[in-house]
Amino acid sequence: MSTERQLEVYRQHRNAQEKYIYFLLAAVGAAIAFAVNQTLGAKLSWSQLPLAFAVVLWALSFYFGCRYLGFVESTLLMNAELLKVSYGQHSLTGTNPQLIAAAVKIVEEKIDSKSKLASWFARAQFTCLLLGAVCYLGWHVYEMWLRTIHTTI
Repeated sequence: MSTERQLEVYRQHRNAQEKYIYFLLAAVGAAIAFAVNQTLGAKLSWSQLPLAFAVVLWALSFYFGCRYLGFVESTLLMNAELLKVSYGQHSLTGTNPQLIAAAVKIVEEKIDSKSKLASWFARAQFTCLLLGAVCYLGWHVYEMWLRTIHTTI
């Protein structure tokens, strides 16, 4: 596979990842707005506790998604610095082979570490979104049950 083709595949993959994360961020924002809209004018009660958990989980999902994007941006910047170092164009290493080898190793370790953190945040974002949905559905069913028992009494 040519280098140009590899770069294009990488770009397409990166673009798809980014769209997915932004989709999840939008879904979480919409879910929070929907939950707030559904409780307009409602009085606080213990029965809304599952809804509160859902909103907290959705807020965490949003936070984790933002953190993911921050780590991805940082990793991309480090990759750019790695290229400079590798080609002997970085001001700190110049063309010194020993300095380049040491810097490459350090930067690659940092990239690996940040990539792992980014992956964790992406999984946490999705997990919190789903758990929030489960809490929301639990709240909805519980509210329906409460209305049912109050009308049959």
